[in-house]
Amino acid sequence: MFKLNGVVPPMVTPFKSNGDLDEKNLRKLVTYLRDNVDGLFICGSYGSGPMMSIEERKKVAEITVEVVNGAIPVVAHTGTTSTRDTVELSLHAREVGCDSVASVGPFYFHHGPDSVIEYYTGILSAVGPDYPVYVYNNPAFSGYAISLDTLKRLKDAGVCGVKDATFDIMIFATYMRELADDNFDVVLGTESMWASARALGAEAYIPGLGNAFPEICRQMHREGMKDDVAACRETQFVVNKMRDIMYLAKSTQLAVYAMLGIRGIVEAYPRSPFIPASRAEIDSIRNALLELKVI
Repeated sequence: MFKLNGVVPPMVTPFKSNGDLDEKNLRKLVTYLRDNVDGLFICGSYGSGPMMSIEERKKVAEITVEVVNGAIPVVAHTGTTSTRDTVELSLHAREVGCDSVASVGPFYFHHGPDSVIEYYTGILSAVGPDYPVYVYNNPAFSGYAISLDTLKRLKDAGVCGVKDATFDIMIFATYMRELADDNFDVVLGTESMWASARALGAEAYIPGLGNAFPEICRQMHREGMKDDVAACRETQFVVNKMRDIMYLAKSTQLAVYAMLGIRGIVEAYPRSPFIPASRAEIDSIRNALLELKVI
């Protein structure tokens, strides 16, 4: 049974100033993360997947798999507004060597449970029973929550797990109680609640901060896995202060691009209509990180 373990950042996608996919810096970022994390989640919210064409998303998957070269698992987010396009991306991910796919519920329109079931069973039927498919439950981005009852039906249909991006520890606790077992993986979709989620049995999390600061995310994961509650709690407090710093930009995604530049990992742009962090915002982020003594 495929399960994630460790720190699996939702990798940002580097773009050029004109909005084109920046393949050079994509390779550079994947190379850096490959050696510092436990897996990659590509083309999701941080990765601007819904802002890219089908062909661009395929290219990101191809380059990531090539550069990773089997060192760590790669999970491709394949969610779109339609079953047809999601199936196309999911089949491509399987063919090029991604270890799993995950999909947010079909967005823009607000779909009911039967349509959501139709969507995910369409993915499952296309990729086959032996290829892992995750539900990515992100109500803020899909526009609706996927109910526990619907998740139970999807588990019975063959979905292998859920990435929980609700930012609600009570929902996560319910998933761990009602869904998690040897055949169903429950993965935390944020770094902000790892200490609490680990106490409930979590083994993996997907931290946006892990793009630019993988080392502290890995430290916190290891402390949690060793049940070092005191150390994990203190690291969690530092991580959450870093998350506060991320809001000095217009969004946490934009802060990650800025932090990657501050640390000299890659210099890259988000895609319009996102506006890159201003010089004043970058300076504020840098000064706050210096004050916290993490750079």
